[in-house]
Amino acid sequence: MARPDPALLDPARYPFRHEISTRFADMDPNNHLNNVALAAMFEDGRVRFNQGSGFKRGMDGHRAMVASTEIAYLAEGHFPLPITVHCAVEALGRSSWTVVQVLVQEGKLIAFARSTLVCIRDDRPAPLPDLFRGALEQWVLRP
Repeated sequence: MARPDPALLDPARYPFRHEISTRFADMDPNNHLNNVALAAMFEDGRVRFNQGSGFKRGMDGHRAMVASTEIAYLAEGHFPLPITVHCAVEALGRSSWTVVQVLVQEGKLIAFARSTLVCIRDDRPAPLPDLFRGALEQWVLRP
């Protein structure tokens, strides 16, 4: 992944945020947070974002599958300082949506992620339910 567009690196544009505690086990031999720990923080943030966005109510018999995730590591993160994950919907398609996220530690950008999720029903891609689409629209990346 090339370095993300600088416009996507402004946490103020992201309507959802959640603080995550770092753990000693998240460090690598270089004494910074390792890539696997950061990927797990993105996943945790995405799940909490789904809960906050009305995911369960709006999906009504559908489920979601992550189709792709890209991560750009921008700076080192350190234990024991907390990380704030910021999330927003970047795009809504017919049967998918894209979530962008940034990890911030003490005001410093640590990483950026973009994930595409697909709506599934009967083990096949399905159109986003109207209720779910409406719920997601309030979480779109701010201008």
